[in-house]
Order: sequence, then structure tokens, then C-alpha cells
Amino acid sequence: MKYIVNLNGKNYEVEVEEGSASIVSVSDAPVSAPAAAPAPAAAPAPAAPAGSGEKVVAPMPGTILSVSVSEGKPVKAGDIIMVLEAMKMENEIAAPCSGTVTQVFVQKGSTVDTNTVLAVIG
Repeated sequence: MKYIVNLNGKNYEVEVEEGSASIVSVSDAPVSAPAAAPAPAAAPAPAAPAGSGEKVVAPMPGTILSVSVSEGKPVKAGDIIMVLEAMKMENEIAAPCSGTVTQVFVQKGSTVDTNTVLAVIG
């Protein structure tokens, strides 16, 4: 199978066969075709209403290990509001601003994609 991988602004066309992988070509041109065989989609989280506050989004795909806030709870910028596990690493998700948590869209065990809205702080 062939894949196009973008790394540091360069596109690498990689051919993968059982037991080996080789780079077919390298270019600086933008990728026009999606990579073959995308990962299965996670369950979509409900969309947050526009203009309702600061959205906290997942920086990468993973699984929510813990949620330490609930709706109505005040938070300060930098407070850890949840922990996201990605590639066996625990990533602390911090509040981007001070305010009150107005919505929480995930719970422990939720699977999320990159840029999934996790919570909203008003």
C-alpha cells in the first residue's frame, strides 16, 4: 500500500509491504489526496453553540482518562480539567482561560479525535 506522509512541510510517498517500508518520492508540494486507510472514526461529540464561550478542544486523538470539572464549576487559566491518554502517554488538558465551565461534552472512557470540543468555559 502507498501512503503520503507530511513531515515538517515535506511530503513523503511511502510504500509499505509486509515486513518492509520504502520511500518512493519526496516533495514540497501540498498533499491533494487523503492518506489511504484512515483510522476508524470516533463517536462525534455534540457541537458547542457558537459564541457561547472558550472551547476546550482535544489536541490529539485519544481516550479521556479522567474529567475533574463539571458544569457550573469555576476554573482558573491553567487548571487541569481533564486527562487525555494518547499513545500510552497521559496528557493534561488545561483550562485556556478563567471562568465557569458551562458545558462538558466528554466523560471518562470517551474516545475523541483531534479538535473534538471537550468542554466550554464561559
